[in-house]
Amino acid sequence: MASLNTLKRYTPRAKASVGRGGKRGKTSGRGTKGQNARAGHKKRPEIRDFIKKIPKRRGYGKNRSRTVWNARPRAFEVTLTQLERAFASGDAVNPKVLVDTRVVRAAGGKIPEVKILATGELSKKLTITGCKFSAGAKKAVEVAGGTIA
Repeated sequence: MASLNTLKRYTPRAKASVGRGGKRGKTSGRGTKGQNARAGHKKRPEIRDFIKKIPKRRGYGKNRSRTVWNARPRAFEVTLTQLERAFASGDAVNPKVLVDTRVVRAAGGKIPEVKILATGELSKKLTITGCKFSAGAKKAVEVAGGTIA
């Protein structure tokens, strides 16, 4: 324990002032003359001028990463062969039925968008609703006697 006669006043050390004489001398740690040595204003970064000269086009090309939404949900592809295997003649087909028959998986608990492609043959008469079609698939369903709504 300290005695009263050994106590000293606490005085925190002041930070060294830069650029006003003292131990930092001459350029005071700024290393150069001119604009870089002054307080406040600094040189403009050169890369900024190059960025500003690039044409700011929207869409594909420059700046594409900010304008194209790649996370857009894609339609599930269902072929005519899969429809031939999974359904009987006269059945109604829609995205909900396709999920229930496990032709298509539900994405994140939601019924996905479905596109029917003209891969394979279709001989059954099907009534299809709520799906997208390729031109060949639409023709094949109609030739088989099916309807598209």
